[in-house]
Amino acid sequence: MGSSIVGLLGPSEIRNLAHKLDLRPTKRLGQNFVIDGGTVRRIVRVAEVTSDDVVIEVGPGLGSLTLALLPEAAEVVAVEIDPVLAAQLPITVAERASELAGRLTVVQADAMRVLPGQLGAQPTALVANLPYNVAVPVVLHLLEVLPSLRKGLVMVQSEVADRMAAGPGSKVYGVPSVKAAWYADVRRAGPVGRTVFWPVPNVDSGLVALTRREPPATTASREEVFAVIDAAFAQRRKTLRAALASWAGTPAAAETALRAAGVDPAQRGEQLPVEDFARIAEHRPTPM
Repeated sequence: MGSSIVGLLGPSEIRNLAHKLDLRPTKRLGQNFVIDGGTVRRIVRVAEVTSDDVVIEVGPGLGSLTLALLPEAAEVVAVEIDPVLAAQLPITVAERASELAGRLTVVQADAMRVLPGQLGAQPTALVANLPYNVAVPVVLHLLEVLPSLRKGLVMVQSEVADRMAAGPGSKVYGVPSVKAAWYADVRRAGPVGRTVFWPVPNVDSGLVALTRREPPATTASREEVFAVIDAAFAQRRKTLRAALASWAGTPAAAETALRAAGVDPAQRGEQLPVEDFARIAEHRPTPM
């Protein structure tokens, strides 16, 4: 599937489109549009999109990445919250890659709340340039509601990429790291410079690759495990005995649960892999 047929969007095309739509990129929606063809081609390559993939793209914006995805994927389902952008995207694709227009489905929806039934397909890959203020909740929501997702590559603010891909013991290991690890193996997949965006953001970006795996084997539900994770990190630098006191009922009850799970009560949440949180969840004391 060669991509020579597609006219990708460059800086002038992006600005012309924005002007035509009277679009002023907003901080609130975290809109920074990619204006560099090399970057979107690299994203598609690193994402390892194949002709079997149904790609879900969140926040396609003006369509830079969409146009690079269409030649490589079986189908692209673009989820766009902005009604003006959602209406324009099929027009842009029809003008620049008419023979691929049939592969595009645009769903005007909030990706934080979108459900499988709205998509009209079962996405196998998530590829997106995500606004940094919603990146983590969007990724976690989609992994939860779309069991068909096998892999993902998202472009996010550099610090967010670090947090999502962090392992136990890292300074930036926290709730996003552990919850993402419940669903997938997560790793940094390279940096992205500021100048590939318009407007130029005042932060660096990075690529995060996700590969779906089975969650830890546990008798606890995902909600129960996530409740432990939330409690463990609600007060950073506290020992787990102290941090889990409200979750367990008392510090002593937390200590009992931790020891039953084989976890040292003097440890901190930052030191535990997701499997440990799952074991702790199994030993939550039942209220008297």
